[in-house]
Amino acid sequence: MIDWVPQLAETGKPRYLAIADAIAQDIQQGRLGGGDRLPPQRRLAASLGLDFTTVSRAYAEAQTRGLVTSHVGRGTFVTARPTATADPERKRAGDLSMNMPPEPADPDLVARMQAGLGYVSANLVDLLRYQSPVGAERDRVAASSWLSLRGMAPSMERIAVTPGAHATMAAILSIITRPGDRILCERVSYPGIRNIAARFGVTLIGVEMDAQGVTPEALRAAIALHKPKALYLNPTLQNPTTLTIPVERRLALAEVLNATGLTLIEDDAYGFIPAKAPTPIALAAPDLTWHIGGLAKCIGAGLRLAFTIAPSPRCAIRLSQAIRALSVMPSPLAAALTTQWIEDGTADGIRRFIRAESAARQEIAREALTGFAFEASENAFNVWLTLPPGVGRADVVVKMAGRPLGLIPSDAFTVDGPAEEKLRVSLGGRISREDLRDNLMFLHQALLPSEFIG
Repeated sequence: MIDWVPQLAETGKPRYLAIADAIAQDIQQGRLGGGDRLPPQRRLAASLGLDFTTVSRAYAEAQTRGLVTSHVGRGTFVTARPTATADPERKRAGDLSMNMPPEPADPDLVARMQAGLGYVSANLVDLLRYQSPVGAERDRVAASSWLSLRGMAPSMERIAVTPGAHATMAAILSIITRPGDRILCERVSYPGIRNIAARFGVTLIGVEMDAQGVTPEALRAAIALHKPKALYLNPTLQNPTTLTIPVERRLALAEVLNATGLTLIEDDAYGFIPAKAPTPIALAAPDLTWHIGGLAKCIGAGLRLAFTIAPSPRCAIRLSQAIRALSVMPSPLAAALTTQWIEDGTADGIRRFIRAESAARQEIAREALTGFAFEASENAFNVWLTLPPGVGRADVVVKMAGRPLGLIPSDAFTVDGPAEEKLRVSLGGRISREDLRDNLMFLHQALLPSEFIG
């Protein structure tokens, strides 16, 4: 038995969870090793000034996570684990065409993330089975808790854990559209919805926007003219413009939807990032809205999960059927890990890291790109760069080839009309702040007309 007393972080979480987190962290950092016997529960309770029940719950939680095993009459022991090594191929993997969140580098946060795998490991065999197309009950309860961060409190019958926002949009389109139908969206919009619509033979029609997003007048006119099946919006930190539709405009758009009965697909991919994002449009038009709370941007794209709210329980059943046909189910392994992270506070820690780091990177971009016009927002993962006269977007992309900076021309986002000379410049991913600054300064030079480069 070792003389171990945990250092409990002041996170606001219950003490039993803090003790379990400390066990995980000390295993990760080598202070506890496989086979080490933890102090008896009563002794640890006395050392920490806590009651016996709290420590007992902590040891039980650690066992649930697969961190320890308990043997009657012998004590509680740290689980022996094979040494894991990082795979350099996976470290290099990454798609620069995607708008990625910054990747956590803080050792304590990474240790907490890794500790969540203990729960997955302890339930591995059960998680390898086929399960519900809309997630297990515990996962949907966790989804409800996470959605409450956006002010959402739907009935459980309307909540679905789905296999990522992209797959969810495909499932929804399979329900509400047929080939030849039309869907409205922002004139400059997320490329994913363009690709999905094309696969289903659905025509996208861009609606005019102003500085606050799609205008109610243009929406009303487009509904009358095109008789669409739905409206797609990405209303918070819109990709690529970084625009967030303010509350007043959201209410005005909801008024149009409620008056016309038009379905809304609300892609809230970035809504969890800002500290004070406007409430979703779904709250003002709940019976018409498919609300998709994707986790790719606020926790991690590799999870391939979204928390979706259907307009009604009946629509949720149809979504379940569509998911089963198209994707079978969300990954139980990813769902279990996400649920554990939500329950123990790790997910919120990741979200807060992304919020702070994206703000820091936006400041770097503001300094490096001084003198050029671009749209940006404090917590966005990109800037929407307007190229100076005489500089073409294709030329800039060629000049920046091989640089670890995601540059996507405006063509990918333009739904109607000619594409403007703009680029989405992504700031996220695994790149460090120093390398980001260096590459943005290189971009600064690439944006100068040739006659100004000496």
